[in-house]
Parts: sequence; C-alpha cells; structure tokens
Amino acid sequence: MLHPRCANCHPADDSPRQGDTGAFHDPPVTRGLDDRGVTAMRCAACHQDTNLELARVPGAPEWHLAPKVMAWVGKSPAAICEQVKDPARNGGRSLAKIVDHAAHDPLVAWGWAPGHGRTPAPGSQARFGALVAAWVETGAACPREEPKQ
Repeated sequence: MLHPRCANCHPADDSPRQGDTGAFHDPPVTRGLDDRGVTAMRCAACHQDTNLELARVPGAPEWHLAPKVMAWVGKSPAAICEQVKDPARNGGRSLAKIVDHAAHDPLVAWGWAPGHGRTPAPGSQARFGALVAAWVETGAACPREEPKQ
C-alpha cells in the first residue's frame, strides 16, 4: 500500500503525486471538493478509462484521488491498517467489501498495469486480493506501531 502506484493517489494533502518518487503532479492540480479536481481541471479531462500510451497519461475507470480520510502518505503500516478496517475512514466498507475492492476494483487494478515508464506494484491484483482475504480470514490483525526514535 506504500508503493508509489498506491500512495500517489492517497496523499494527505490536496495534490496527487506521480512517478516512482512521489513528485507533485505536473501540471499542478488540486483535489477539489469531490476528489476529482477543481472545475477547470477535472481529473477526467486528461485521465481516461485506459492509459493513453502515446501521451503517457495514465488512466482507469473513475480516475480520482482517494478522499483525505483515506490518506496513506506519511502514515505507518500500523496506522494504515487501522484506517483500512475503520468504515469511517475506508469509504464505509466492511472487511468483506475491502477484500472485494482489493481484488476486483478497476482503479486498484491500474497499479499493476500503470503504463509507459511506471513501475507496476509488486505481484498482481489477484495476489493482493488473496493476501487481503487471508488477512481478513485470520482476524485482520494490525502490526504494532514502531517506537519512535
């Protein structure tokens, strides 16, 4: 979940990130009230339902930022885990719906087929879905928070 293909769309501020280094979006854009950009610069103005390889613009159905309550950037694995389990911070999803989201959502799938010059997330969506399902089936435990040094 901390891989750039995932984290870039889960920022804690109003700017999506891009690339393997999490650089600010170019051209500069902002989240907007519905996480799909401001009126003059909606995400869908550039990002289509599929990658535009010649233009090097990524795309997937329903392209948008995750809501701020779903931000992962700057959070520990333990904090992200607790957030993923919390319906108030995960889009109102039950654990079963989290499994389905991980295993079948087309926007999540984009992470493994990101297009030109982008490093795909490790593994596959099927593997990720299976790992999330196994986590849920075994009690959905979260790691302990690492002590700050």
